[in-house]
Amino acid sequence: MWDKKRGDGESDNGHFTVLGKDVTFKGVVHFHSTVQLDSAFEGEIHAKGMLVIGENAVIRGSIIAETVVSRGKIHGNVTASSKIQLLKPAVLLGDVSSPSFSMEEGAFFKGSIDMGSHPVVDELQATMVLPDFSHRLTPVRPVLIESERGS
Repeated sequence: MWDKKRGDGESDNGHFTVLGKDVTFKGVVHFHSTVQLDSAFEGEIHAKGMLVIGENAVIRGSIIAETVVSRGKIHGNVTASSKIQLLKPAVLLGDVSSPSFSMEEGAFFKGSIDMGSHPVVDELQATMVLPDFSHRLTPVRPVLIESERGS
C-alpha cells in the first residue's frame, strides 16, 4: 500500500530513519535507506539512499551517499553519486564530488567542486592545445636603476 506512490528520495524498502538533535555519534555508520540526521556526528557516513542533514546537525567527517540534501553544518568532504543540495542556512567546508551540485541563496560553501566527466568538457580538453611556454620562462631578477639628480 505505501510503496504505490514512492517519492524520489525513498528507497525500495520504504524505510525512513530520523536521528534527533539530542544524539551524538562518533565512528563509521552505514545506512541503506533514507536518513534524516539532526544530530552531531564525527567520522564517516556511508548512505546508499538519500541523506537529509537537518538544520541542527553538525557533521565533522566524510560523507558518501547517493543524494545529500543539507540545511546543517558539514566540515568534511562530501561525495554523492546523484546530487548534492545545500539549502539555507547550510554551511559546507570541504570538497564536493557529484555530477549535480546546487546551492540555495543563504547557504555557504568553501571548497572545491568536482562534477566528473562531461562530453562537452572532454571534447574541449581533447581539441584545446595550449602552447608550452615553460622553456621561455627565466627567473626574474630585480634591476636597480639609478637616476641622475639634476643640480
